[in-house]
Amino acid sequence: MQTKLFNILNVMKNILIIGATGQIGSELTMRLRKEYPNGDIVAGYIPGAEPKGELAESGSSMVVDITNPAQIAEAVDKYRIDTIYNLAALLSAVAEAKPQLAWKIGVGGLYNCLEIAREKGCALFTPSSIGSFGPDTPHTKTPQDTIQRPETIYGVTKVTGEMLSDYYARRFGTDTRSVRFPGLISYVTPPGGGTTDYAVDIYYSAVKGEEFKCPLKPGTFMDMMYMPDALRAAIEIMEADPAKLIHRNSFNIASMSFDPEIIYNKIREYRPDFKMTYELDPLRQKIADSWPDSLDDTCAREEWGWKPEYDLDAMTRDMLLNLEKKLR
Repeated sequence: MQTKLFNILNVMKNILIIGATGQIGSELTMRLRKEYPNGDIVAGYIPGAEPKGELAESGSSMVVDITNPAQIAEAVDKYRIDTIYNLAALLSAVAEAKPQLAWKIGVGGLYNCLEIAREKGCALFTPSSIGSFGPDTPHTKTPQDTIQRPETIYGVTKVTGEMLSDYYARRFGTDTRSVRFPGLISYVTPPGGGTTDYAVDIYYSAVKGEEFKCPLKPGTFMDMMYMPDALRAAIEIMEADPAKLIHRNSFNIASMSFDPEIIYNKIREYRPDFKMTYELDPLRQKIADSWPDSLDDTCAREEWGWKPEYDLDAMTRDMLLNLEKKLR
């Protein structure tokens, strides 16, 4: 069963971001407000995580708990929402400590979004992750379609989300789309408990002049991406012509792959006195070892024109420059 959603471009105007004060949500909300100045870009948040500063002052916001479908429906009706960005999740390392809550938010919350998107004709973006892969996945240039079988609750919720979103697209014609984010690196919002967070923390240490204690061992390669590229991907996938999308949930997207030694030596090109030692975190190491070293993003490039703008050197220069301003 297909609806007209599959046959026309998704024209975004009024957008609800659930999880708008989180690591991705806070930056995506501001980017969407710049991209769509004539629409209502609504920052959905939970009590205790209210938007502050420019995020609060530059547009609409309201309490939208993803586990409360009535709140989601109320926001969609009140602001005539046509597109929902579902960014509510517990990140990998945090989720392992709270697996029941991770499932409630990651799968129960997604189901609430899917039902409301189905009922009200909204498009829905729900990010997946490199965490959706597991130890049996080919680790180098991981294909778009391959065995996944993750061993973390975070990964299990992401694979479930991919399949459930595709089911709603096939069964009900709901316009669901997503990308598998690599580790995301940003100077704006502090990291929130992910396995790839070391690649953010290392820049903070470099700018503060502190020795960095790396929680992962040398040779631990993971795909990473600078936040401006990630935000652009989240917008471009929703603007893509659906007639060209063979896949929907979820596209591999890639930018750069490195291990701790590579990023450390890159930073030392600009901070020669910077020092790093290793203080391994067994949980994070186990999770990282089960994830791909690098992703093959050919399908995203061919189906909707994905192309990253930042490599490791460009990101490093920008991170150091902006953190210097931020930490003065």
